[in-house]
Amino acid sequence: MDDTKIQPRTWGAICSVALLSLLGIMTETSMNVTYPELSRLFHQSLDMTQWITTAYLLMVTIMMGTTAYLLKKHQPQMLHALAVVFFMVGDVVCALAPSFGLLLVGRLVQAAATGIATPLLFHLIFTQIPRQKLGMMTGIAGMIISLAPALGPTYGGLVSSTMSWRMIFWFLLPFGLVSLIGGQLWVRGKVTPNVSPFSWGSFILLALAMTTWIYAFSVIGKHGFHAEFWGLLVAALILFGGFVWQNNRGTSRLVNLSVFRIPAVRLDAITYFGLQFLNIGISVVIPVYAQYVLGNGALVAGLILLPGTLVGAVISPLAGHLADRRGFALPVLTGSALMIIGAVSFISFQPWLTAILLMVFFIILRAGFNLCFSNTISNATTNVPLQSATDISSLFNMTQQLAGATGVVFLTALMAIFQNQGQGSLMTRTYRGGRVDFWLTGALALCIAIINCINYWQQHRKAQRTASGQA
Repeated sequence: MDDTKIQPRTWGAICSVALLSLLGIMTETSMNVTYPELSRLFHQSLDMTQWITTAYLLMVTIMMGTTAYLLKKHQPQMLHALAVVFFMVGDVVCALAPSFGLLLVGRLVQAAATGIATPLLFHLIFTQIPRQKLGMMTGIAGMIISLAPALGPTYGGLVSSTMSWRMIFWFLLPFGLVSLIGGQLWVRGKVTPNVSPFSWGSFILLALAMTTWIYAFSVIGKHGFHAEFWGLLVAALILFGGFVWQNNRGTSRLVNLSVFRIPAVRLDAITYFGLQFLNIGISVVIPVYAQYVLGNGALVAGLILLPGTLVGAVISPLAGHLADRRGFALPVLTGSALMIIGAVSFISFQPWLTAILLMVFFIILRAGFNLCFSNTISNATTNVPLQSATDISSLFNMTQQLAGATGVVFLTALMAIFQNQGQGSLMTRTYRGGRVDFWLTGALALCIAIINCINYWQQHRKAQRTASGQA
């Protein structure tokens, strides 16, 4: 029997969960191009409208904090069915929402589905796929996760410019039903016996910490880096510290934080945060910039991201295959260099930016991102025992969602500062805000590259010492 062969049932299970994850993540950013329309329709400012995306990401992150426990306690088939129900109910609420508040409620219900589906996808891969094909399969999963946020604005722009923004939700509903049928046919898995009780104290502290963290960055849009921001930021850090203390005491843990004792896992987690901050953040900034500064419509603003999305979709599984053959360092370090080139291009050519140039620079940035993204979580997984794969899946997916929410709210808030204050037309003020966002993107790309160099140099040295000891 070939132990490296992936069984047809496993393929069916992964495809069913991947479809739900794709739908959920795509809805994260499909509304980005509708910000100007929603602001006018519901009489909201840009920094308030962005909560359509930020609140979604925040709820996804909070839900992901429970998945390490849920995947040990409950059958994957049942969790998948629950996630589909959340998605479809939230989808209908959003499509019918008569007010901004109800639209936000529907988004939160949908987000609960994504918060279950994405870690479930990685759980199936890490527990049912042979290690020899782990890079390829996480590459495919990474393709879905990175494809969906950038595909969302293209889809949203196409639908909202030709019909109504409400149709964004109606068109996705049948695909949720397809995922439900496939999941019930093929998704299987085992539960862990004698699981410790759920750590409600840890969960509440984590939810409060993440909510306070995101809200702290949101106030920048109205008040700048005021005392309110710093006070909320300190409160968030204290709550995070309280979560770590509560989580590590006793036998009931929300997540296993001990995996962060491994240096490679710590550095991979920081990289993962930075990658998704950059990915989701720039996927919001570019459509907003294209509409307010370049005067493009929602359709063009969304289409700017499409070529980079498609290039990333092709590169992601190839990057995983390359990592299987040559190790993780080569694709990750190459991707880090490309992200720097893409980010610096936005800065250097801003006075001459057009929709075409935005598209080209985004292609470079996304190529680098997709070389890094899935290989980062795969590298972390290979540095822990197999039984810790669920913890890596939950922690890293939670990290990347918190990063995405932070990226959206922070970059949007910086742009809102300039829109709400200063002199000149709205276009001029948005141009200035975009410049700050581009500089921040470049600085983050450089930091990611430095961290990756340190990480793989340390792993190389460790491998050399191990080989010398065996010799």
